[in-house]
Amino acid sequence: MKKQLIAAAVAATVSAAALADISITGAAQVNYTNVDNAGATPDTNKFTQETSLKIVGKSGDTEVVIGLGGSGFDAGSNDDTGASTSDARVNVEDLYMTTKIGDVSIKSGAWDNGNNELRASGRNAGKFQATTSVGAINLGFLTSSAGASAEEFTVGTSLGGVDVSFTQKNSGETVKASTTMGGVSVKYLGLPSDSTTSDKSYVELSTKVGDLGIKVGQAKADASVAIEGDTWMGDFETNRSDADTGGAYDLVDGQDVTSVELSTVVAGNTVKFRNTQIDGVSGADTDFNKFIVTRQLTSGATFEATYTALDSATDSEDTDTLDLELRVNF
Repeated sequence: MKKQLIAAAVAATVSAAALADISITGAAQVNYTNVDNAGATPDTNKFTQETSLKIVGKSGDTEVVIGLGGSGFDAGSNDDTGASTSDARVNVEDLYMTTKIGDVSIKSGAWDNGNNELRASGRNAGKFQATTSVGAINLGFLTSSAGASAEEFTVGTSLGGVDVSFTQKNSGETVKASTTMGGVSVKYLGLPSDSTTSDKSYVELSTKVGDLGIKVGQAKADASVAIEGDTWMGDFETNRSDADTGGAYDLVDGQDVTSVELSTVVAGNTVKFRNTQIDGVSGADTDFNKFIVTRQLTSGATFEATYTALDSATDSEDTDTLDLELRVNF
């Protein structure tokens, strides 16, 4: 009997040790969206759901990461168009390993490179990244199964309190700079291109005056290229193939974007106002005002209400959108 108890205790200890290096985190949200169209297009109501899980297995300095993403949509009879559509799926979105070889950090697999204010995010299979530091200089190399056309070389450092980095790519470069001066944060992002009239750039200033946060950003595009991405300025990620999660505002080549955000806390609610102006092309000017109220609930979830008033270049395309969201991180 004692041997059985000892064996059970050892088995429990081994199981606990095996599980100790596995972590699971994630998030889930559900949205109700009502769109009031000014033109002949019927108003719409819909519910959407989105869930993500991140599973990390760790052994020393080595980690394996699996990212799962799930979404679903069920219009049913609540869609004013009379349509009935359902769609639900779970996808493996990220799958990669990180480790160290001496002072060099290695990352290999497939992962999302993230949105920025000028371009949309994307994933490539078979990516390989190596980063290290030599004194105050940060060095990076990235490639993928796409071959030499996907290679990137990055060098970065801090010069007089300004963090700067330069990335050389096959199709152009990426230039980044950021600093803080007199309580004002300044950020610059440039995507110069080897192609004619295809440069893009972004400048952001942010500060806080008392309890009021202020942020101003401007993204500019040359005549032969369009701004993409899904950031605080707006959802311009037009190259996504998923119709349920595509960009909210389709920009054309040469359009510039200017956004202003004011934020504060009122009675425990985070309140934000954003005004975005989209211009640069004749007959395609658009602007929208967005009000966002966010509150942390005692249940552990977060409630967010967003109202967006869109003023299009064509009056019949104006919309008023109310989005109510419940989300939780775990």
